[in-house]
Amino acid sequence: SPVHFKEIETIEELRERLWLLDLLGRYGVRLPCDSSKIRKRAGQLCNLKLGIADAAHVAFAEATSDIFITCDDKLLRKCNKSNVKISVVSPVDFCFKEDLR
Repeated sequence: SPVHFKEIETIEELRERLWLLDLLGRYGVRLPCDSSKIRKRAGQLCNLKLGIADAAHVAFAEATSDIFITCDDKLLRKCNKSNVKISVVSPVDFCFKEDLR
């Protein structure tokens, strides 16, 4: 999600910031999407009590992915109780679902 770059910009520790940018540069994939639709959907998700960054991540995932993986239990519960249009799971649940060992 493009939100990752905004979040990384706020990290004060230079070494950590550069390490994360390097990881995104190596393994990240920029996916084509309609940013105006994503912004609109993020606004709807904010109305469901998701935080701004969380709403942006989920809206982007809805537009570009089949599944959204999060370690944030609170976000996971909120998404599963609302009308999120994507499967939202924890990393552990994802591994079980995909039979990864």
